[in-house]
Amino acid sequence: MQQEDLMGNSKDQNSMIKIVMFPWLAYGHISPFIELAKSLITSNKNFHIYLCSTPVNLNSIKSTNHSLFQPNYADSIEFIELNLPDLPPHYQTTNGLPPNLMPKLKKSFQKAMPNFYQILQRITPHLLIYDFLQEWAPMAAARLNIPAVLFFSTGAATTCFFNYLRTGENLDSFPFKAIYIRDDIEHSKIDKIMKPNNNTDPSQPVDLCIKRSCDIILIRSSRALESKYIDYLSVLCEKTIVPVGPLIHPTDQIQKKIKQEEGEEETIMNWLEGKPKSSTVFASFGSEYFLSEDEIEEIAYGLELSGVNFIWAVRFPRSEAVVCLEEKLPKGFLERNRDKGMVVNGWVPQRRILGHQNIGGFMSHCGWGSVMEGLSYGVPIIAAPMHLDQPMNSRLVEEMGVGFEVKRDGESGRFERGEIGRVVREVVSGERGEVMRRRVREVVTEMRSREEEDMNGVVGELIKVCCRNRGRGRGGGG
Repeated sequence: MQQEDLMGNSKDQNSMIKIVMFPWLAYGHISPFIELAKSLITSNKNFHIYLCSTPVNLNSIKSTNHSLFQPNYADSIEFIELNLPDLPPHYQTTNGLPPNLMPKLKKSFQKAMPNFYQILQRITPHLLIYDFLQEWAPMAAARLNIPAVLFFSTGAATTCFFNYLRTGENLDSFPFKAIYIRDDIEHSKIDKIMKPNNNTDPSQPVDLCIKRSCDIILIRSSRALESKYIDYLSVLCEKTIVPVGPLIHPTDQIQKKIKQEEGEEETIMNWLEGKPKSSTVFASFGSEYFLSEDEIEEIAYGLELSGVNFIWAVRFPRSEAVVCLEEKLPKGFLERNRDKGMVVNGWVPQRRILGHQNIGGFMSHCGWGSVMEGLSYGVPIIAAPMHLDQPMNSRLVEEMGVGFEVKRDGESGRFERGEIGRVVREVVSGERGEVMRRRVREVVTEMRSREEEDMNGVVGELIKVCCRNRGRGRGGGG
């Protein structure tokens, strides 16, 4: 298998490159793996992707990601089921999982290594692309002489920050002062990430994930946004960090919807169509984070105090099957804001909303996927981080001039309605918002100009890994 044979566009058995992709069991991790698969196939028809996850996750993907069944992807992406021991099928995902079962899910996932090994043995891929939460996956691949490449679906700035924390060095020496821990409450949350059970150190699994990646590490980012952080991450990891771009495909993201959702979508879009340009804020806090009663109350009053139009997507756990929005929101809120605001329980057409000219700001928890979506559609971010990597992502969007963070109260750690209202108003209808929108457009233009070059670079690097491995007489089947 010569490298030049792999760069062509004719797909045949001799030149095909088989890649197993293996994300963690959360949609926020699975989604960028799917988008990476689509980008690779678009760039090079010789790739054949096997996406491995649990049946409950794969069934969800099949029911919502209609674009995967279009001819350009249907023949090149296969779904591979991985069953986990000791857990019923409906709990083999983070979506809707009761928090007390998360440790059991992680333990069960690790115990699935023999099943995963058998999958690799059957497929005999040329390459494994794995997530940073399963250091055992590249070990299984190594037993079969299959090279493995780590894919960080988080941003480079945040990944740098957490990797620096793992070195044990004083944070005062971290070279980028824009990325920092704001207060003791945030510090406590980060300590729980670094040592979740107070007696375990997760740094070793992360170190092993990095160490076991062959030559390169992929990251969902762009040099238009994070060039200095990508370079520093290469130093920290002692690997070449290869950016894959934002992985947002607006025209491809077609979803199958039930009749009720189709009606709701048109209701939302018709309502938005009636508002002035850049006059409306879209508020959404991810598919797997559920706001507390206090957060719902403060955000509701904050949106009301801002005086701007709003669409607010609120989600509740599966355990609350029937939810009356009126009971969850402050008394009289829906009635008082029926002309200026729309509150939706559950699914909304997020990309369609963000892509509409009448949206002037995106109030987000700052999960990395949401940041990439907001920026790709040219919308400034109103950052309201909740946990995990989100505070560091918030600092980055502020540093880049493409967002503005809602500051929590330093003593209680709570969001306060006055601060929310002030920031939303400033971004959507203030002069600062106009400056941000211009800056976002500049960043988007540069990201888009780099996308094809970035993906060609990714394709070239992956082919090099496969060819080097084949040259040593090792690696996947023909």
